[in-house]
Order: sequence, then structure tokens, then C-alpha cells
Amino acid sequence: MAGSTDGDDLRLLVVGLDAGCLPILEPLFESGELPTLRGLFAEGTAGPLESQIPPWTASAWPSLYTGKNPGKHGVYDFLTFDGYDWDVVNATHVRARPIWELLSDHGRSSVVVNVPVTHPAREFDGALIPGLTAPEEPACHPEGILEDVKLACGGEYWIYPQSGPVPDRSIEGYERTIELRGKAFRYLARRFDPDFGFLQFQQTDSVFHERPGDKRAIEAVYREVDRQVAETIERTEPANVLVVSDHGMGKVTGDEFRVNEYLRDEGYVSARSGGEGMPDWSKTWENDLLYGSEAGDREPSAIERALNAAATVGLTTQRIASALDRVGLKEPIGKRVPNDAIRAASEQVDFPDSRAYVRSKSELGVRINLEGREPDGTVPPEAYETVREELIASLSAVRTPDGEPMFEAVEPRETYFEGPHVEAAPDVMTIPAGFDNAIAADLGRERFGEPMEPWNHKRTGVVAAAGPAFDAAADLEGATIFDIAPTICSLFDVPVDDDMDGGPLSAVDGGRRRAYPAYDPDPITATDDGTVEDRLSDLGYL
Repeated sequence: MAGSTDGDDLRLLVVGLDAGCLPILEPLFESGELPTLRGLFAEGTAGPLESQIPPWTASAWPSLYTGKNPGKHGVYDFLTFDGYDWDVVNATHVRARPIWELLSDHGRSSVVVNVPVTHPAREFDGALIPGLTAPEEPACHPEGILEDVKLACGGEYWIYPQSGPVPDRSIEGYERTIELRGKAFRYLARRFDPDFGFLQFQQTDSVFHERPGDKRAIEAVYREVDRQVAETIERTEPANVLVVSDHGMGKVTGDEFRVNEYLRDEGYVSARSGGEGMPDWSKTWENDLLYGSEAGDREPSAIERALNAAATVGLTTQRIASALDRVGLKEPIGKRVPNDAIRAASEQVDFPDSRAYVRSKSELGVRINLEGREPDGTVPPEAYETVREELIASLSAVRTPDGEPMFEAVEPRETYFEGPHVEAAPDVMTIPAGFDNAIAADLGRERFGEPMEPWNHKRTGVVAAAGPAFDAAADLEGATIFDIAPTICSLFDVPVDDDMDGGPLSAVDGGRRRAYPAYDPDPITATDDGTVEDRLSDLGYL
């Protein structure tokens, strides 16, 4: 890896491409759009990288950077639940040791930029600027470093493109956001001279959610990423480069299955209206409700009271939206309806009167309303396994309108997770067939319909390893995201944690393993930032 002399000791640079996968990258390689990334793939060894269940950003990146499944690190979704209350996850919910903290314990320094679910940052040898799920103006490490980063980046740095001066979802906004990632990392690399670097790009995922199928925007995002990777390699001279993703991306051509609607028909879910049930976040995406983000701090408006009253006689926002759409008024009116008004006029799961439900579509599973575990549990512990077996049998039999299986697997959570935090997982995991189908948590619509998002996550991502530490002839078949942290350990001759679920990639010499002391994470704290919720809502996750 040739270049200039801004840094001499960067042994490994990890480049994170959120949702990166070969079906997206290979056409861009062939068209000559990505010379730097294509060169890395050609120089070293590359292949598919299998994600986890669920293959979603907020859970998968912690699995990648800890080497452990969600049953061990505790994060299953963008949301975390305490009874029926919810919050957006942050780094305090990750109950396992990140790789940069493990390296720090062994005398290695790191610079980490834009990795999701890393706010608030903990102390370690190096620097960290967090990514997705962090608020703007996040707590970074070391304290005060964000102001220095802004100065180095021309006076500005933001986590979300919508926070910048360029209009929402514009190509220019994407490009500038990606440019800031590269500039921030290179500044911190010059200042801290790290042994390990981790630079993540989120727009390679969000462009598919926000501008699905927009070839011009997708190409622009990846071109800018390639430029930033090229300049970063030139200026930091990493000895080795590892390109990784948390999951893949592709078209969703099947059906969306509204699981709670099905469970209502099967006698598991009871519904209520008036904004007091669950999910109370599931409608905000429908109206792009940035205009109503502060609506909760006031008395109910006339429209809210009217919608609430309408909901009591079955007039839901789904029906209102359909009527508005027919006359071309859904978007202009919807953007002026506050969040609470939407919730008031939507049907939600009635917890005290339900036996099982989907809390969040990104969890990919059904939660049983268990006595002694949930605040208003209705299923006695002695009936738990019977109810779970009934749910598995019932959901396994679901067929799409075309007669095809809706799910490729309906399994107990223990099939996918093990560790001290399994209890936080859904009781029954529902894996859409090929991830070409999708599930939804909301009520009030037909069981099946068109997918809300025409592009969404696939389980297979990508990995590429280039540099003298990697065997370019190695076959990476069977690699998983749990193998990345052990690979980093091996490259730095740091013992792999016995509790990690993966092992080093075949491209590096297998590292030794050892038991480590129990991780002592900080107390869990709330995210408490409406900007984060709005951003996740924009992307269709909430």
C-alpha cells in the first residue's frame, strides 16, 4: 500500500460499507466507477460475508465489532425495550467488549469514525467519533475532540445529511457527508497515529432506503466513498486493509406480511386506538413527520382530538391516508399532521389483552406476553412452551397470496442466540423467505400487501482483505460477521476472546484464544434525542 507520509504505523484499516455486497459492487467495478475498491478486491482475497439474524445495522455492527451474537452483547434492534416502554439503542446497551477496547488493553491505539451504536464513547487509547443512533453533537472520545474535528473539516461535521446545509436526501448532501467521514478520520489518524483504524460509511445503505433504485444517487455515493478510501489509503499508508459490511442489500419483490394483523385474526393480539398502545412509533414514517417532531409538548390539537374520536369508530389513519391519496392530498396534508395525531388515530397492540405480538419489524420475531416478565403478562409460565410451539406451527404454515411459504424459517430464539441476554430477544424468530418478503408490525391493513420498501436488507454482505498480513490465495467461503473481530485480534497477535462466536478468517494465521475478565460496561442510559428517532423514521426502520 503506497502513499505519502502522514502516518507510518497504521497496521490495519477497516473500511465499513453499510449494506455493501457483491451484487451491488460488481457492476460498479465493471463500469470503472470504483477503482480503489476494485483494486483492493483484486489485490487480496474477497468473498461473501454472512450476516446474522436479524441482519439490521443496529444489531449487526455490534456483532461485528465484538465478535459475539446478540445474546451476548444484548442489542437486537434499533429499539430496546423495558417492559412495554422503548428507547433507541446506544453504546451503553452493548454489553460486550468492542475490539478497540480489547486492543487498548493490549497496548494498541485506535481511531474509530462513524461506526453505528458507539455513542456515548468510552475511554480507550485513541479517538472515537460515533455514527448512526448517536445524536448530533454526540459525546466523543476524547472529550472535546469533535470541535477539533469540525475545525479540521472546514468548520462543519454532522452525523446525518439532514443536519447539514444541503437539502434533505440530495446527492450533494450525501457526497459532503461522506467527504466529512474521510476528512475526520484522516485528521484523527494524523493526530493520534493509531495502530488500528475503523472508518465506516453509512450512506451506502441509506441511499437505498431514501432513494430506492436511483442509479445516479447510488453511483454518486459509491464514487465518493471510493474517493475517500483512496485518499485515506494515500495519506495514512495502512499496511493492510479489510473491507467489511454488516449485511447486503437488494430488491424486495415478494410480499409484506402484517404479522400483528395475522395474530389478531388468530386470537393472539387485541387492538386499541387512542395512542396508548403499541407500536406508537410505527406510523411516523408514513407522513415524513419532521414538521411534528415537537408535537408531544403541547395540548392535543383540534385535528388530533378529531382523529382520536374518529379512531374510536374505526376511522384510522390508514383509511384517511388512502382517501387523501386518491385525491392527491396525502403528502401535503400528512406533513402537517403531528406525530401524536397519527398515533391517536392508529390501531395499536393492546398489551394487557394480548398474548403475543411483534414489537418491532426489525427484531424479526414475535414476543410472548409472559406473566412475570412483561408488566401485564397474560400467558402463564407453565403455558409458555405450548404457546410458543403453537405460534411456530401457525406461522410456519403461512403462505403468500401466490401460495409460496412466507418464511424460510420460524424457530425458537435459541436457534440463533445464546448468552446472558437471550431473554431480550423475541421468543419466536420469523425469517422471511430469502429476505425477498418483509414483515411489518402495524395494524389496520390487510394481512398482505406491497412491501413498504422496494429495496431492503439481505443476509449476505461482503469482505475483502488486502495486504501482506493476508493470504491472497485464501478461500473466504463460510466467513461470517462474527469472524471479523477474531481476525483483527490475530493480525495484532492479541489472543482471541474465548467468548467470541467466530474465528479468524482463513486469510490470516489462526490466533490463540484465552478467557478474558468479565466486561464491565457503563450503566445503561437513554438516548433521549428526537433527532435520532426522526432519522430512523426517515430510513423506514421505525
